Amino acid sequence: MNAPRTIAEYLEQLRRALQGADPALVQDALYDAEEHLRAELAEQPGRSEADMLARVVGSYGAPEEVAELYRDQEIKIQRSLRLPPPAPRRSLVGRFFGVAADPHTYGALFYMLLALATGIFYFVWAVTGTALSLGFSVLVIGVPFIVLFLGTVRALSLLEGRIVETMLGVRMPRRPPYPARSLPLMKRIGAMFSDARTWSTLFYMVLMLPLGILYFSLSVSLLSVSISLIASPFIALFTPYDVINFQTDGYSYHGPGLPADIGLCLLGILLLFATLHLARGLGRLHGAIAKHLLVRSAES
Repeated sequence: MNAPRTIAEYLEQLRRALQGADPALVQDALYDAEEHLRAELAEQPGRSEADMLARVVGSYGAPEEVAELYRDQEIKIQRSLRLPPPAPRRSLVGRFFGVAADPHTYGALFYMLLALATGIFYFVWAVTGTALSLGFSVLVIGVPFIVLFLGTVRALSLLEGRIVETMLGVRMPRRPPYPARSLPLMKRIGAMFSDARTWSTLFYMVLMLPLGILYFSLSVSLLSVSISLIASPFIALFTPYDVINFQTDGYSYHGPGLPADIGLCLLGILLLFATLHLARGLGRLHGAIAKHLLVRSAES
């Protein structure tokens, strides 16, 4: 491969060297490389990009070397951060109840409970910002406001990415797409508008409201019902008799009895573990949605 003579060529070679890697890793690597190269070029205003690259490649590394370094570093980081997987279970019963030993289950469940708050915030921010952008578009401050709003959307996408990666275990970018500083200001603004991820991120923020309502409703409803069923025999044992046995219009009501309460308790346990399976499955599904809408593809 020919030695790169411009920063754009270097980044393109680095992108090709990282072909097949996680798109989030590619985005981080390109951001780091361009930030470093732009800083080196700014410190030596008299040098051309070709001269700077010829000198810097020796210390920073050729695109193939940098790509290999990032792949190795990503493996080490993922090994250190990844929680130990639960022991594999072969029986159907073991796999059903083994969901409780998977740490990602509880991360996904907590994400479902948190999603209502984040969904409301993202939705209000996206809808309000879009409405104000359209309203200001006829004024002088219209373009600066729209650019500022889209910048906050990108910043919130990084915040959401950190939440998704921490709770759902899906690799998300730690750095934003690097701004093309070699382009004139207006072309950079145009690139922001033409970037599909800008609009897919905005769509994700709007989508989070119905998803947040769904996740929160499912988790709270299923957890409440399952915990109530599990607690039924204990309620029967420790509740005074006159609370369980009362008369209305000449009819006497008696509780279902201890055997039936035990059956309800077992049903509640099954429902609780089924809820944990549902939470883990929805966590994986949402992680895929976030990955698709928030991460720039490696080819773009």
